[in-house]
Amino acid sequence: MEPVYQGLGRCVCCFWLAVAFDILGLAILLIGVFVNVFFFDLLIYAGAIIIFLSLIWWVFWYSGNIEVPPSELEDDVGLLKKDKGVLSGISGAVRRLSGRMSSGIRSSFRRNGGPSSNRTGRGPPVVPHAEQVAVAMATMTPQEDIPHTAVSTVAGGDTGMQHTAHTSPI
Repeated sequence: MEPVYQGLGRCVCCFWLAVAFDILGLAILLIGVFVNVFFFDLLIYAGAIIIFLSLIWWVFWYSGNIEVPPSELEDDVGLLKKDKGVLSGISGAVRRLSGRMSSGIRSSFRRNGGPSSNRTGRGPPVVPHAEQVAVAMATMTPQEDIPHTAVSTVAGGDTGMQHTAHTSPI
């Protein structure tokens, strides 16, 4: 038997926390407005922030008391009825078809070396047959006027690219 909730509903604790935050925030705000203290602005802002935070408790209380009939929850939580007639047969066929298509696409990616479940989606894609590139860099001191050249080579050493470095007077 389902319990019957009266008055404040199911989330009574959230209701009373919201009321307490409202009363406390309003009291601090009014103290800041009407009492002559040098930190009145702090009290006004603190009271307004506490009243704003009470909205969290009001939302919890309200959303905890929303009642949804089980007939509307059928699709959301998997409580599908078996005898819905023609529409049930069509939707079941569409679900089976989409399940087969998505699993077929997923398995074809795995066979062809495409994206797999191992990838996390972070970072650049990993290339399985990449060659290492060695880069040589030269440093210059401000006293030197002669530009140095640096040559970067690919792992085999057969390809090179020449870079020149120029410095400008400071």
